[in-house]
Amino acid sequence: MRSVTYSMGVSLDGYIVGPDGGFDWTVPDEEVFRFWIDDIRQVGVHLMGRRLYETMLYWETADEDPSLDDSGHEWAALWNPLPKVVFSTTLSEVQGNARLVSGGLVEEIERLRAEPGEGEIAIGGATLAAEAAASDLIDEYRVMVHPVLVGGGIPFFPQHERRVDLDLVETRTFGSKVVYLRYRVAR
Repeated sequence: MRSVTYSMGVSLDGYIVGPDGGFDWTVPDEEVFRFWIDDIRQVGVHLMGRRLYETMLYWETADEDPSLDDSGHEWAALWNPLPKVVFSTTLSEVQGNARLVSGGLVEEIERLRAEPGEGEIAIGGATLAAEAAASDLIDEYRVMVHPVLVGGGIPFFPQHERRVDLDLVETRTFGSKVVYLRYRVAR
C-alpha cells in the first residue's frame, strides 16, 4: 500500500508561515534544494490545498525564466509532470498536471492507495495534513526545521487532542543549520 507523507519547511517554533503570512525564511540554499529534488523523485502524487497550489504555480512556467539555474530546471522537470490533486472550494480550474477536487480528502487518499501506482502520496499544506492526521492517514512526518522563531502563524502540526507516537527514521543537518527530521507513525 502506498504511504502518505506530510513534509514542509517549518520554523523552530513550529510554523509553516509566520503571523504575517510570510515564509521567506524557508527559501532553500543549494544543498537543501538538492535534497528536495531527490525527495520529490519518490512521490507518485502530490495533494495540496489552494494556497500551496498557488505558490507552486510559478514552476509551471519557471523554465521560461532566464535566471533559473540548473537545479531549478531539474526541479521543474520533475514537478511539472507529477500528478497533483488540488483541494479547493474557491478555485474553478487548475493548470498543468493537476486535478481539482472540492472535498473528500479521506476518500481521495483511500482511492489513491487502492489503485495501482508507484510512489508516495505526498501532502503539502497544514490544513490538508490536519484532516488526514485526524483520520490517522499520515504514515510519515518529514520536517525541515529552519533556524528561526517566527512567533505565530500557521502551525505545521495539526492541533488535535490525540496522541501520535512516532519512530525516528532519519535525521540530517545541512550546512545552513537547517535540520531534517523524518518520523514514521508507530502503528
